[in-house]
Amino acid sequence: MKRKIKWCLLLAWMIVIFLFSHQTGQQSSESSGLVEKLFSIFPFLPDQILGVELHFLIRKAAHFTEYFILYLLMFSVFIDYAVLRRVLLYTLFGVFLYACTDEWHQLFVPGRVGSFKDVCIDTAGGTLAMGLILLSYYIQIKHKRA
Repeated sequence: MKRKIKWCLLLAWMIVIFLFSHQTGQQSSESSGLVEKLFSIFPFLPDQILGVELHFLIRKAAHFTEYFILYLLMFSVFIDYAVLRRVLLYTLFGVFLYACTDEWHQLFVPGRVGSFKDVCIDTAGGTLAMGLILLSYYIQIKHKRA
């Protein structure tokens, strides 16, 4: 039963990513605009942070976060089937492949483009998740030895 729930959560998240990617360029910009308005409650936050527009940062942070979560969900499914070292790498490869197909999908959506830069940002989100999982396992092992 637990495996089915993990699979359902993973597939649901993959559908969420697909639906975000299926938005037209205008719909996607409007979604980012809503998040920008939320940030406007902080009057000290400039329109540009370190020379980069807030809108751009929000969009790239969304990519990073989506795939960070995808990695965690995919890892939780795959860890039931293989050893840790392989699962860490297979999961990162799975995240990379899904990011590639997601960007390819966007080539066919009006007002959207596919970008290898976004694939790299997506994979970086997965890489951070992988690093945190490794750190967690390392801390657990050290704690057990102490």
